[in-house]
Amino acid sequence: MEVDEYAAVRTQCLAWLTRLTGEQGDGLRRLFERCASLADCLAIIEERGARLRRCPHCAGDKLYRHGILRGLQRYRCRQCHRSFNALTDTPLAFIRLREKWLPFLQCMVGSMTVRAAAETTGIHRNTSFRWRHRFLAMAKDDRPRPLSGIVEADETYLLESQKGSRHLTRPARRRGGHAKKRRIGGELDCILVARDRQGRTCDFVPGRGPVTVAQLQQHLLPVLDKAVLLATDAAEAYAKFAEDNGIAHRGVNLRQGERVLGEIHVQNVNRYHAAFKNWLIRFHGVASRYLPHYLGWIHGLDCRHLYTPKQFLRAALFPAGS
Repeated sequence: MEVDEYAAVRTQCLAWLTRLTGEQGDGLRRLFERCASLADCLAIIEERGARLRRCPHCAGDKLYRHGILRGLQRYRCRQCHRSFNALTDTPLAFIRLREKWLPFLQCMVGSMTVRAAAETTGIHRNTSFRWRHRFLAMAKDDRPRPLSGIVEADETYLLESQKGSRHLTRPARRRGGHAKKRRIGGELDCILVARDRQGRTCDFVPGRGPVTVAQLQQHLLPVLDKAVLLATDAAEAYAKFAEDNGIAHRGVNLRQGERVLGEIHVQNVNRYHAAFKNWLIRFHGVASRYLPHYLGWIHGLDCRHLYTPKQFLRAALFPAGS
């Protein structure tokens, strides 16, 4: 059945089901929604299958169809003789209950907590947590490049967290805790954000403590166009980084009350910092090792405009530019 025909049939069935009343009608509507959700999910997955040109096992290019398993087309490689489907070698491989993927992603579009998403979708909370990070696994590296024009760069800091770890490397904190020293040190995770005036954003978690020239060289340099004007605060690391790489640089000294020097400021990136931290509050702290995933999540909502579960699933399967 073609996509347009399927959509027409689905609309007719929904119109018919709305006429039913009582528990039987509710049950049939829920059953239909699950089936429709599964069909939509499989259709998006098969979009990725249609793009397959090489075997994920040996990179061979001689493929042929090899039956259907659990609703997904399987392929086989003539060179290594191994079979695979559109999800093989992706973070979404081997995840079951595909009829609940889109309802779960609707919860992620709404930025729901693990337990709230589990209760809404009808899955276990451990499954909800695992699915969250599987769907975000490809998003953490999905960023536009290069940034051009005036590019603002600044860092913000979050207290290091080992939430969920079974083997703490320090005494446990209570209610989040706080750093032992007021200065920026090894207890704080550094989050570096670069954003141009078109709204394109790149973010990194370079390490702990103040950002260094070496970290800027590793993370920031590859995403900058050669002709950018880098706008930062007065931190010495940025000035040294720009000088070493021949990048035009202007800084504002926030400690001396400078906020705007003509078109030079870091207000856009600081606004992004604030939005991220306010959004993060609902999760009552996140583990440091998962920070890139949450940065990918807010980037998807803020910059890629993921408003529907289908958009979210496509983003998990097809990173921008793929």
